[in-house]
Order: sequence, then C-alpha cells, then structure tokens
Amino acid sequence: MGPSDEEIVERVVNGDVALFEILMRRYNQRVYRAVRAVLRDDDQAEDVMQQAYLNAYAHLRQFERRAQFSTWLTRIAVNEALARRGKRGSVADEGETMMELVPSTAPDPEQETLATELREVMQREVEALPDAFRAVFVLRDVEGLSTAETALSLGISEDLVKTRLHRARTQLRDNLYRRGGVTLESLYAFGNARCDRVVDAVMARLAAAAVQV
Repeated sequence: MGPSDEEIVERVVNGDVALFEILMRRYNQRVYRAVRAVLRDDDQAEDVMQQAYLNAYAHLRQFERRAQFSTWLTRIAVNEALARRGKRGSVADEGETMMELVPSTAPDPEQETLATELREVMQREVEALPDAFRAVFVLRDVEGLSTAETALSLGISEDLVKTRLHRARTQLRDNLYRRGGVTLESLYAFGNARCDRVVDAVMARLAAAAVQV
C-alpha cells in the first residue's frame, strides 16, 4: 500500500513536486467524470482538468484535511468546469425540469454489438439528464462517491443529493444500463492515453513555471 493522500500532499508542499503526479493519476478518472458530467465535451474536459490540477497545486497549503483530499480536489474541478461553462452555481439551482425517457432499443443478435450500442444509448441518456441530475448521478452511481462526498463536491445538501439521484435513476431506468452486460463503470471511461496527456501537460507547466506551493 502506497503513501496516503495526506502524506503525499505534505511532501509536495515541502518541495517534492514530482509526487503530485501520483495524486493526479489516483484521481484522474474521478475528476474527468465529474468535469465531463458538467461540460459534456471531451476536449474542454481535458483543458478544465489541467487547470483544476494547477489550481489545486497552487492551494495545497489550504488543504486542511476536514474533507478527504479526493473530495477537495473534485470540488475544485467542478467549480472550474462551472466557470468554464459560464454558469457557475447552476448545478445547485432548483429549477430543473424532468425530461422524458427515450424508449430503449431492441436487442441485437450479436452480444458484443449490443453492448456497444447500449453503452452509447446509456451515455446519450445520461447526457440528456438535466445538468444537476447528471452531475449527481455520475458522482454517485458512476464514480461511487458517498452521499456526503457528493454533497461536498457539488456544494449542495445531502437531502438534495438523494432527491436528484432518485429522479435521475427513475428517468434512466435500471434496465437501460444493465442490459447486454453494460456497466456504469464503462461510462465516461478515462483511457491511458488521455491520462498520460493530462498528467504530462500539468507536470510540464509546473516545471516551466518552477511554481512553489
């Protein structure tokens, strides 16, 4: 078992900048999914991830361990995504309207083809959710955060997280994402190439700027 997040943060703050890469690789998948749920655009998501990591690095001394580092980092990433979208705070708005569920497609004889098609259908359905529902659903059901962690990440109450998650699940319907071997873990997958690209870009910018925490 490797060093804890807190141990790595302390070492980075004390000058071991290279260790920041460990934190990025630990949470790239979560940060990507959170940002992607807000922006719905891969290229923008990568840009926002890089800026979120730079923001987190610049404020590492302000991490007070009152929440888990992963939650603190996700909150920074969500705020950066909202700022990029130009509608900061919209995830916390109360004015969303429910959208009608599109009927699921008929089964395809080829299992592999079916799984691919259903995954695409599921992703389209998730992206069709109202912004607030989608953010909660991705963090809770796709990334596996707890209700408390999701609430902290999005800046809303735990009761609101529960309400929005229930509505999102109702809209999507369980059978939409369970048929054909499709799993939630396959949604917004963060591949190795994208992971390396984000990490390399952030570390290069830190090295070029010779930034100290």
